Amino acid sequence: MHAREEFEEPEPTGSGTRDRPPLVRELLLVAGLFLVYKLGRQLAAGHTAEAYRNGREVWDLERALHLPGEGAVQSSLLHGDTFVQLANTYYAVVHFPATAAFLVWLYLRRPGHYVWARRALAAVTAAALVLHLTYPLAPPRLLPATGLVDTARLYGPSVYGPPDADQLSNQFAAMPSLHFGWALMVAIGLTAVTRTVWRWLWLLHPLVTLLVIVGTANHFWLDALAAAALLGLALAVGRRPRPVPAPGIVRPRRPERRRALVGASR
Repeated sequence: MHAREEFEEPEPTGSGTRDRPPLVRELLLVAGLFLVYKLGRQLAAGHTAEAYRNGREVWDLERALHLPGEGAVQSSLLHGDTFVQLANTYYAVVHFPATAAFLVWLYLRRPGHYVWARRALAAVTAAALVLHLTYPLAPPRLLPATGLVDTARLYGPSVYGPPDADQLSNQFAAMPSLHFGWALMVAIGLTAVTRTVWRWLWLLHPLVTLLVIVGTANHFWLDALAAAALLGLALAVGRRPRPVPAPGIVRPRRPERRRALVGASR
């Protein structure tokens, strides 16, 4: 009599606890990046004139490249207070929580992919901090030449105070946009580790983020393009995790070895 071959649904690749890095180490890495970012805020002080000069140069470069004007996006938001307030809220409250939730979910459910995503995010953030220090850039909302308004200051909510007195954030760190870079990584990561037909909807997150950061005049188009380029480079040089198998694919279960019963008889 032939043994019946049994099948089982495969577990997602890299979902075992042995692939999960130590939690304490991960928390220390996140805390270290946060401290470095805060240090960058202090090191960037005193470059106000350079940041405004760079901002005018980026604005002129976009016009020379015939990129769409940021004002077209902002005008669509200013048709009603509700839209502009929603955009300001999205900019203020979605960025960090969405990225943190993404990493926590990967850590718990896809440890192998978590390491891949965390490395990419860390690389993009580190490269961005270097650019923030070497190329301070004032956002378009602070440049009179752009004709754009500071929507957060006028309509709220706002996460920034006066640039010269703001000790919590670096407002002259527009290039590249970590808002867009992180949002793009979240979308790429979630589409890579899931196999549902709805997974492509995650791409709406970076798309909405792009419209928000431009419409609120917190970033230029080129800030987002620079972030996308850095992320693409980080993903290209990083080691890719093994793909998650599609649902419905089964693998044969290895037959268990039966122990011989020594001295047993029927």
